[in-house]
Amino acid sequence: MGDMTNSDFYSKNQRNESSHGGEFGCTMEELRSLMELRGTEAVVKIKETYGDTEAICRRLKTSPVEGLPGTAPDLEKRKQIFGQNFIPPKKPKTFLQLVWEALQDVTLIILEIAAIISLGLSFYHPPGESNEGCATAQGGAEDEGEAEAGWIEGAAILLSVICVVLVTAFNDWSKEKQFRGLQSRIEQEQKFTVVRAGQVVQIPVAEIVVGDIAQVKYGDLLPADGLFIQGNDLKIDESSLTGESDQVRKSVDKDPMLLSGTHVMEGSGRMVVTAVGVNSQTGIIFTLLGAGGEEEEKKDKKGKMQDGNVDASQSKAKQQDGAAAMEMQPLKSAEGGDADDKKKANMHKKEKSVLQGKLTKLAVQIGKAGLVMSAITVIILVLYFTVDTFVVNKKPWLPECTPVYVQYFVKFFIIGVTVLVVAVPEGLPLAVTISLAYSVKKMMKDNNLVRHLDACETMGNATAICSDKTGTLTTNRMTVVQAYVGDVHYKEIPDPSSINAKTMELLVSAIAINSAYTTKILPPEKEGALPRQVGNKTECGLLGFVLDLKQDYEPVRSQMPEEKLYKVYTFNSVRKSMSTVIKLPDESFRMYSKGASEIVLKKCCKILNGAGEPRVFRPRDRDEMVKKVIEPMACDGLRTICVAYRDFPSSPEPDWDNENDILNDLTCICVVGIEDPVRPEVPEAIRKCQRAGITVRMVTGDNINTARAIAIKCGIIHPGEDFLCLEGKEFNRRIRNEKGEIEQERIDKIWPKLRVLARSSPTDKHTLVKGIIDSTHTEQRQVVAVTGDGTNDGPALKKADVGFAMGIAGTDVAKEASDIILTDDNFSSIVKAVMWGRNVYDSISKFLQFQLTVNVVAVIVAFTGACITQDSPLKAVQMLWVNLIMDTFASLALATEPPTETLLLRKPYGRNKPLISRTMMKNILGHAVYQLTLIFTLLFVGEKMFQIDSGRNAPLHSPPSEHYTIIFNTFVMMQLFNEINARKIHGERNVFDGIFRNPIFCTIVLGTFAIQIVIVQFGGKPFSCSPLQLDQWMWCIFIGLGELVWGQVIATIPTSRLKFLKEAGRLTQKEEIPEEELNEDVEEIDHAERELRRGQILWFRGLNRIQTQIEVVNTFKSGASFQGALRRQSSVTSQSQDVANLSSPSRVSLSNALSSPTSLPPAAAGQG
Repeated sequence: MGDMTNSDFYSKNQRNESSHGGEFGCTMEELRSLMELRGTEAVVKIKETYGDTEAICRRLKTSPVEGLPGTAPDLEKRKQIFGQNFIPPKKPKTFLQLVWEALQDVTLIILEIAAIISLGLSFYHPPGESNEGCATAQGGAEDEGEAEAGWIEGAAILLSVICVVLVTAFNDWSKEKQFRGLQSRIEQEQKFTVVRAGQVVQIPVAEIVVGDIAQVKYGDLLPADGLFIQGNDLKIDESSLTGESDQVRKSVDKDPMLLSGTHVMEGSGRMVVTAVGVNSQTGIIFTLLGAGGEEEEKKDKKGKMQDGNVDASQSKAKQQDGAAAMEMQPLKSAEGGDADDKKKANMHKKEKSVLQGKLTKLAVQIGKAGLVMSAITVIILVLYFTVDTFVVNKKPWLPECTPVYVQYFVKFFIIGVTVLVVAVPEGLPLAVTISLAYSVKKMMKDNNLVRHLDACETMGNATAICSDKTGTLTTNRMTVVQAYVGDVHYKEIPDPSSINAKTMELLVSAIAINSAYTTKILPPEKEGALPRQVGNKTECGLLGFVLDLKQDYEPVRSQMPEEKLYKVYTFNSVRKSMSTVIKLPDESFRMYSKGASEIVLKKCCKILNGAGEPRVFRPRDRDEMVKKVIEPMACDGLRTICVAYRDFPSSPEPDWDNENDILNDLTCICVVGIEDPVRPEVPEAIRKCQRAGITVRMVTGDNINTARAIAIKCGIIHPGEDFLCLEGKEFNRRIRNEKGEIEQERIDKIWPKLRVLARSSPTDKHTLVKGIIDSTHTEQRQVVAVTGDGTNDGPALKKADVGFAMGIAGTDVAKEASDIILTDDNFSSIVKAVMWGRNVYDSISKFLQFQLTVNVVAVIVAFTGACITQDSPLKAVQMLWVNLIMDTFASLALATEPPTETLLLRKPYGRNKPLISRTMMKNILGHAVYQLTLIFTLLFVGEKMFQIDSGRNAPLHSPPSEHYTIIFNTFVMMQLFNEINARKIHGERNVFDGIFRNPIFCTIVLGTFAIQIVIVQFGGKPFSCSPLQLDQWMWCIFIGLGELVWGQVIATIPTSRLKFLKEAGRLTQKEEIPEEELNEDVEEIDHAERELRRGQILWFRGLNRIQTQIEVVNTFKSGASFQGALRRQSSVTSQSQDVANLSSPSRVSLSNALSSPTSLPPAAAGQG
């Protein structure tokens, strides 16, 4: 399939359209236009054209019950006619594009220009060359050969520029590749349940074809468009397509349209798939935004967009068959945008990630300083030369001498630029990227699938974690361990013979029928393993209880198949119970209910006694039962579930929509206690968190006693401490004022002590997270991580600084909203994420400490050298080499240090801790002093020490001197040994600690050393080096080794004495304020429209940047088929504006970025 050529497929597709249209009773076009209708329009159209949904199934040659036969030729044919269910991803940037981007660096451009001028001048031999009158600033005749070699310097600069560019481009490229891999991993894991040949199977989303019968259930993200066939209580959040946040209720006769990219919020059902991939509603929008076809093609095809573009993008889809289904591209897909991309994206975010804020500030400060220094250098050199030549030596400016003078000026200019190049730490973005990319790759092994790079680093600053209980702190393997049946409280599973037969029959039916039929218990995969639980875990526990009572639920289910269920009230967070109504053989109705015991028992007025007869159950009996049965169970950490039933007469038929009357007067069958054991590794993980200064809070829907019992088992609370355990209701009562509004100061009174929030709703979770984040109660802003698995956790996951979704139990919606996916659903993986996050921060600090030492030294040497001797002791090419080691290689070496457990022994840094601490400042300045002293000693008295010719005051184009080579070599040796010092930033003594655990570091240090030998011994003219003798090498290495000794000396000086040292790179509170103000209005909308927004964000999934914002807006205005796709949207303009806002899909904020260019500072953007 993949190897068909574009045109071949295209013509074939056209043929298919016409010839096979008759083979299936409807064409792709018909189905596509059908799916563009909504609600009643659609129902009418189906009736007129097809009859009913059954008829559509017949035309698509599929059976609503059996599904497709699933034979390969049939599936293949469907793919050919109706397309495949994937949207071809946007082409990645080619390596050349990345090279071109790397070339845009300003300093590099300046260098290139300087090098080209230098090259040009070296080839230009003016007649005045031999004229004695021209000043050669300092004496010393040039050899003929040397004059010829003038071009080498220019060429060498160009070469090193190419090196830097290639390294940068390669880094970007590999980063992009990693993300593509990560992306496709996320997508391949996405499966969906369909019925094929009567079997329920899970298939990858990309395999879904038109005509498939798909089972949809709570929490699904629909992968394709379809028509609703049968189901119960299905409610869908269509905000991703319509922007309406109300949930839409689906039914065969009112609104059967199910659209791709929308979320199932409640209920379950089956649908027949009618449109996939680029023909589905999400696909059409993708195609419009240029993910399917590129901008240019789109312009040509605008007229025939309806047919042409889709086919084109489909054929493209075929070519890129290997690309995984991009249907469910995660929201803010981190498509390796480079660091400044991130900065742009961050204009849209509420605030920059901590590290980026600090880094950007620091880089700007350093850059300014470098610019000033280089300008001064050039000015001094030029002035000195002109004054010396024309004033002191009274030389006239002869026309034929002009080129000679110009050559001098170019040389001065190159020196100036070199100073600038060394001063600007362009390795910073590189170090950050490498460090993050490396961490992300390694975190995969630790079961953390990172979806947004900066989440990794934010995690290191986390101060609070709000965790779910079920599945995260516990194993999520539910087993019934206690039961109260027939007036007896059994502390373990009762003997089946001790339970009355009538009760037993009711109990088995109530559990088997009143649970999702997708929930099953399967035999274990391996001998001796536990049986596998599939589906809802609580229901699995109840089914397991049936099996433990030596009964079987399968016969009951086959006798009463899902289609025959009369009415189902599905479980949701408001009801906290689930009920199913069936029609009995005598035409009367019976309803089975199950749910949280305190809720269901309130609705019971009878209970089955030991003989299986109902007896009266009064409120006071209930209170006694709560005391004697439910509380003891809950205090053992069990979840209590009550199972009940009620019979209704056949006539008059009850009003099923009046829920309050129906769910009442129940008869209790039994109450069971379900245990969900704490994961064995959790208590240790929580202890680590607490030691690292992170507060763990548990937020759960369970009963407060159960929650407290488990919190004690996990070590979240210790008996005798001063802490709060609240229920959702009580929490809400305490944080709201008389008007029922939430007040921040009330939350501030509660959250510092709150450890357990029980019986909480998803909104409570969101309120708590928002309350902690917005709190100004502590001097540091709290950084909150949240775990969630349910669809309703979406808002809280989004609001949190870092959202963790469960990879196994999590719904698609939760994964969409999260930053990191825990592939093993385990709390201890979160601790690993904290460790990695802190490690990233430390890696950057190590790199900075090293980089800044080099910068300070190199700039001062170049500057003073140039001022005193008219020539920088370190030549341009040498500077670039130093720049390469310290930037690219050092960032690789220091950014890939593996984390250690010791990282968890300190408190989190917080937002306003400076990037460069006092200790680091002490190290930087201390080492700079050592290096400068030695270099200047060598520069001014080196020739006497080594008995060699002085390299000072050499004329233009003179051969390289040993003297300057020694200086260069010593300088590099000192950097190499200082790199080892830089491995520790908190003033530790042992800098070699764990050095062999990082092979990359060792390789780079040794590699740099080897290359340095080659450069010095064989670099010759291009590197301005002359070969050194062995004893001279020994001295260079000896001076370098001195760095390690000096490092120990510096470590001895207590930092507390050095009050005068400034810290740098701090985000002060003051600076955060304006951004906050700017975002206050955004914030208001943020909550009110969060749901509505989530929709629009979904549109931009997977689009990395929309190249030309305006072009898209134009397409919006004039795209012909577009109007069809968006006929139902009154708010086209506001959305097109939104598209323009999205320079990268990091987070859609409602900033008015249309009117203000992204590069404005926050304050200006605010006024814009």
